[in-house]
Amino acid sequence: MTATRVLVLNSGSSSVKYRLLDMRDGSRLAAGLVERIGEQTSRLKHTPLAAGTGTREVTGPIADHDAALKAVAGELARDGLGLDSPELAAIGHRVVHGGRRFTEPTVIDDTVLAEIERLIPLAPLHNPANLTGIRTARALRPDLPQVAVFDTAFHTTMPESAARYAIDVETADAHRIRRYGFHGTSHAYVSRATAELLGRSPEEVNVIVLHLGNGASASAVRGGRCVDTSMGLTPLEGLVMGTRSGDLDPAVIFHLMRVGGMSADEIDTLLNKRSGLIGLCGDNDMREIRRRVDEGDERARLAFDIYVHRLRKYIGAYCAVLGTVDAVAFTAGVGENAAPVREAAVAGLEGLGLAVDGELNAARADGPRLISPAGARVAVAVVPTDEELEIATQTYALVGKHD
Repeated sequence: MTATRVLVLNSGSSSVKYRLLDMRDGSRLAAGLVERIGEQTSRLKHTPLAAGTGTREVTGPIADHDAALKAVAGELARDGLGLDSPELAAIGHRVVHGGRRFTEPTVIDDTVLAEIERLIPLAPLHNPANLTGIRTARALRPDLPQVAVFDTAFHTTMPESAARYAIDVETADAHRIRRYGFHGTSHAYVSRATAELLGRSPEEVNVIVLHLGNGASASAVRGGRCVDTSMGLTPLEGLVMGTRSGDLDPAVIFHLMRVGGMSADEIDTLLNKRSGLIGLCGDNDMREIRRRVDEGDERARLAFDIYVHRLRKYIGAYCAVLGTVDAVAFTAGVGENAAPVREAAVAGLEGLGLAVDGELNAARADGPRLISPAGARVAVAVVPTDEELEIATQTYALVGKHD
């Protein structure tokens, strides 16, 4: 296959994040972000990654995703990387929800589009935007393979004992209620990269992956396959997050309806946008929370302690699920950069073979690294995630099969 470039698109409701990669070595050729689509103050930030070039910024109204992608194509063309290039092999699209049907990357046709649309009730904030990006890209390059890579796909290997909720089976099946999990491309990439860091194949390694960003999730990965994850039907379940509550007694919702007089939409907003760290202390930036903790702010301290307590519970639970754990890997914005979170998360878990070396944990580095003491029974690692590279890798592998 002579064409070796893949363009990765992550289309949000008012944004498009993109990256162009050369799959001969996974190198980045260009990257950028279009934000505030549909507003007068739209902005495109484009970074060609050739030596000696810097970020270009274009501001002004961008009416819709069609205009956004045409603007992206224009910026790429300025660098000799246009969408009409014969070196472009495919476009890979992040799609949040693939339900039970999509268990691997999939070449997009009209049938696939219709199924992604059918899944909108399971991801009403994400799948419509993903669809818009796909349709626009197909219109711009109808001759080019377009591939959907699903956030949920990596978690479809969970056994039914982990994926099922303990509610009436007929009701659950009628409404597709089960645990799907999210951040799957990150968990796939990081679990594989962790095995590589240990000098072993993914099939030989059991890893707990902790994806800690504004959204946060944990997964238990046995031999390269997910067997449990913290997010569920939606990304609301599980760990304490920037603005999401994570695990919650379902009866809290009934209580807020009956006693608090709140509507379903108001509760949805509360749990997804006004809870988690921001609900506990008014900040969802871990750097700011740690600054406040260091200054003696008790509300910030409580928020941090609740965050870490939930994290530690999941680490312990997944040690039990896996039986034997070879590594715990921290990734994403908080996981990669917040040394106090990593230290606190494993504190007191020495009996499970977990510990961090203070000096290694505090050191800054760009690539994957171990932060556990030499000879530790369980490796503790920091592994930067690369979801765009994972999407591109899966896309290119699939297009190669169809050549």
